[in-house]
Amino acid sequence: MEKFSFTENDEIGEQTLEVISGAERFNRWMFTTIQPYCRGKILEIGSGIGNISAFFLQEQCTIMLSDVRENYCHRLRNRFEKTPGCLGVEQLDLLCVDFSQKYHHLLQSFDTVFALNVIEHISDDQLAIRNAKQLLKTGGRLIILVPAYPALYNQFDKNLGHYRRYTKKTARRILKQSGLTIIHSWYFNFMGIAGWFISGKLQKNSQIPGRQMNLYDKLVPLFKVVDKIVLNKIGLSVIVVGENKN
Repeated sequence: MEKFSFTENDEIGEQTLEVISGAERFNRWMFTTIQPYCRGKILEIGSGIGNISAFFLQEQCTIMLSDVRENYCHRLRNRFEKTPGCLGVEQLDLLCVDFSQKYHHLLQSFDTVFALNVIEHISDDQLAIRNAKQLLKTGGRLIILVPAYPALYNQFDKNLGHYRRYTKKTARRILKQSGLTIIHSWYFNFMGIAGWFISGKLQKNSQIPGRQMNLYDKLVPLFKVVDKIVLNKIGLSVIVVGENKN
């Protein structure tokens, strides 16, 4: 397992989020993919600079935003805190040793908790999921989206601080081992596999090039059709929805 040291200033990660922020079609695709499984009072873990948060607030959802880094939290507060539906911004660390004490005010508070491209950044993913579960009401749902297929791990992953990539089986397992009942799981973004492999492994780019992301974004309508054709049986990411029945 790779070991990464936590730094408050996440230069490559922030640059990547800025590049992706311009991919409006792609961000909306992620949003509309998980939205049907979101309900009630929502918590987003790892909001970053708000690429997905904006869509939830545009739809007048009731949502709290969060991130482990204070500089991201500061940006989120400046951008969204006065937006109707925003419950505030919390600096949230899923690996906090006294999680239940530090975040006592948030325990069993949410109908939906989601983390998109977050869990792969965390060394102890099982502990992260257990702590995320504590934030759910009985009957609440946890949704994760994580990068798929360990064989695709490349320089992009390393530079972004990814500890691992998952399969549907391993992603389901970390939720099940935390006592969540799996209600749905599927792969997402089949055509992204070629882009990730060519740009990260063959071209050995250190981060996602803006031009490539812009081109990809223009082709999203086609890529959505391809996902339907392959029945979401393969993709660059895997999504799992678990329910807290306790």
